[in-house]
Amino acid sequence: MSAGAVELAIAQLTAQLGEKVATSAAICDAHGRDESYHALAAPRAVVFAHTTEDVVATVKMCNQYAVPLIPFGGGTSLEGHVQAIHGGISLDLTQMNAIGAVHESDLDCVVEPGVTRKQLNAHLRDTGLFFPVDPGADASLGGMCATGASGTNAVRYGTMRENVLGLTVVMPSGDVVTTGGRARKSSAGYDLTRLMIGSEGTLGVITGIRLRLYGIPESVSSCVCAFDTLQGAIDAVTLTIQMGLPVARIEILDDRQIAACNAYS
Repeated sequence: MSAGAVELAIAQLTAQLGEKVATSAAICDAHGRDESYHALAAPRAVVFAHTTEDVVATVKMCNQYAVPLIPFGGGTSLEGHVQAIHGGISLDLTQMNAIGAVHESDLDCVVEPGVTRKQLNAHLRDTGLFFPVDPGADASLGGMCATGASGTNAVRYGTMRENVLGLTVVMPSGDVVTTGGRARKSSAGYDLTRLMIGSEGTLGVITGIRLRLYGIPESVSSCVCAFDTLQGAIDAVTLTIQMGLPVARIEILDDRQIAACNAYS
């Protein structure tokens, strides 16, 4: 990749997308870091996509000039996913934040990648449904798909891999591919949905997501149990799951973690 190729790609994208392309240092720096300890690695420009067509145009341009492209969601990751270590262009998907059809009777919905999990659950509150995957941060659902997010509810509801029914993905060539479907039982063709989940933006850019929803429990109880040994805690968890108790989440804290929590608050 040459500096001239990057500048040419940015110039042509600006001509196509106008104000959706930003090159200011402040915006680029904000897209060159996440919540990890990794050093800043800013892109040369940021494209704020509003539609799948914007993503297609950006992907095709980067492909044509061999410019690195880094999809950007909520920027809440802890592993340096969004750092532009080779420069290039950051593709910000936060403006694609529309919630599409919600099928209450079929327990599924369609969202754009910039929708956050809190935004979705606020939208679903009056339906009696919710989306359970909770990685801790208010991450974007597109980023959660791309990183294969899980969280403390995984013991009952699974991770993103189990809760995504289908995806719309822009491939590196610019082709738009739709994977999966609304049918819960299907064995036709390759399972491309699971291939894309956890690919971290390396195989394509996610622009649409069909999610599995769940009913909000009528009541939720919580308890804190102390154990004399770590093995005792492990055995209790094993027995709980083997007995089929409807546990939503289980966390374990050893003596050092308890000391850290008490020191914090």
